Amino acid sequence: MKRFLFYIIYLNINIIVIFVSNIYTLKTPNHICTFLFFCLIGFGFTQTQAQKKIEIKYSGFLNFDKKAYPGAKILTRDDAEQVHIVHEGGNLWCDKAFYYGQENFLEAYGNVKLIQGDTITMTSKYVEYSGITQLAYASGDVILESPDSTISSDTLYLDRVKQQAFYQSGGTVIKDTTVTITSKIGRHYMDTKKLSFVDNVVLKNDDSTIESNFFDYYEDIDHAYLYGPSTITTEKSVTYCEKGFYDTKNKVGYALKNAKIDYDDREIIGDSIYFDNNRSFASATNNIKVTDTINKSIIKGHYAEVFKEKDSLFITKYALAITVQENDSIYMHADKIMVTGKEDNRIATAYYNAKIFKTDLSGRADSIQSNQTTGLTKLINISRGGNDAFSTKRKPILWNVDNQITGDTIHLKSDTEKDKLDSLIVFNNAFLISKDTLGTGYNQINGMRLIGLFNDANELHHVDIIKNAQSIYYFRNDNNELVGIDKSKSGRIEIEILNNEVDEVKKLNQVDGNIYPESKFPKIEAILKGFDWRSEERPKSVEDLFKDDPPLNLPIIKGLEDYVPQEEFFDDSMLKRMEKADSQSKQEGDTPKKASRNLPKRIKDKKKLKVDAPVKKEATERKLIKPVSSQEKSLN
Repeated sequence: MKRFLFYIIYLNINIIVIFVSNIYTLKTPNHICTFLFFCLIGFGFTQTQAQKKIEIKYSGFLNFDKKAYPGAKILTRDDAEQVHIVHEGGNLWCDKAFYYGQENFLEAYGNVKLIQGDTITMTSKYVEYSGITQLAYASGDVILESPDSTISSDTLYLDRVKQQAFYQSGGTVIKDTTVTITSKIGRHYMDTKKLSFVDNVVLKNDDSTIESNFFDYYEDIDHAYLYGPSTITTEKSVTYCEKGFYDTKNKVGYALKNAKIDYDDREIIGDSIYFDNNRSFASATNNIKVTDTINKSIIKGHYAEVFKEKDSLFITKYALAITVQENDSIYMHADKIMVTGKEDNRIATAYYNAKIFKTDLSGRADSIQSNQTTGLTKLINISRGGNDAFSTKRKPILWNVDNQITGDTIHLKSDTEKDKLDSLIVFNNAFLISKDTLGTGYNQINGMRLIGLFNDANELHHVDIIKNAQSIYYFRNDNNELVGIDKSKSGRIEIEILNNEVDEVKKLNQVDGNIYPESKFPKIEAILKGFDWRSEERPKSVEDLFKDDPPLNLPIIKGLEDYVPQEEFFDDSMLKRMEKADSQSKQEGDTPKKASRNLPKRIKDKKKLKVDAPVKKEATERKLIKPVSSQEKSLN
């Protein structure tokens, strides 16, 4: 068949000029027959109107089927080209189209491609488009490409007025082949380069996976904002929050509201957590809890920094370290606490006004260091220069049952397998004091070094005072009657303790000594040099560890604003456009109007409420037309 190309110019209502190749023919409408050629007569050209008509640039064939498709011109491609349609700067190509001129509405089938300027390209199997609403509904392998991302979905709405795309039945967004986001509901704000996702949102890139229910992503700067239960998973950490931010390119972010980070054997909880996944670093603020699952320890405070790669933790502001034991946990408090070392050799150091407490033992020092693996705890004083009264006068101190022990440095050894105290060593200026059970005096022993052993009840049962040992001891008989007061000097003293009372005393290399009746004991001799009874400092509960601390004023964390549900994609302005389009439809009865037939059911119900709402009662009408909540609700 020989092929002809027709050019048509619509001059006015009476004259149409038809050009065939280089020959033109002038005819009037009365002489025009039904053409079975490859041209369109009087189609796509109207006098200037407020709303532009869809323009058909090319079609291989034109057919009519008034019975099956009343009011439609059926356009079909030929072997050379697809059907080409233009409207308001947008170009559409397809294999077949039905154009309803009265409604300015188009149905496009087969290899549909819609191009808008140099920014938007959409392909699909099927598209419905209204020239009045400028809303395109696409279905079947839909792909929407923009300069920064590509959206694919089974169905998609494209609003050319608002420059927004929307899907509600599942979709995928790919950015630069490096970021993939899937969700049930998605929306693309093309002007601001913002993507909003709702329900089962998953972002994946080379380094991380983000899962959330409410998720905003700015494609030009790779910033993600998370709302609702969300997780960020990397090779080295898992971050959870219910409100947060993550820079997917630079791998930094912060988590708010029930924030938590898992670093293998450590779990960090806080009101606000900043994290840098490049360095495996996190800093937390307010109500912090760091749990070491391997060493069964917990660190609390209100500001913390964690370096995973360096195996270090720093915490301050009411810092508290807890070593969890089966029968009795150990609590350590100081101005600052630092934990360093691998899990098999982890050391906790509390410094400046450090204190330790468990039910049968408590202590304090300028610094306390505890090796969680070996069970060795050191109480030492750190000289800070100048006239440091604490370092020179307030020596490290331990209390065990009724005994007070001081010295320049104290080492306390625990049996980590049995979770019990094993022994203690006091280096230099060791001093052991216990109050006489009935009187007002004090049993005292001092010397260069003290070694003590604990029984299974964590009570001292044996004490050795080595070198330059001195003692004052109140002897009582079985009736608790005071027999005498012993004061002596020896090279070494060994004491056996039974039921928290001295049972036996051995003095080795005794230099001198005497036992005095109470009436003849010189009061000036009642205390040894260096005596310092400090019972008022003894912590008797976990709360007592904090009694010397200044009042705690936590900073107010502002961070991100609370989640604001996105405005409805099918908003009032769009519905007004639909009403205008529907009003031009010739369809009668219950047949859905073309422009609005693919609206979600909830939106159709909303429109119906507006139409059917009674006018006579204003209050009732307001109640009926109350806007439906946005896309995060289940959609039909």
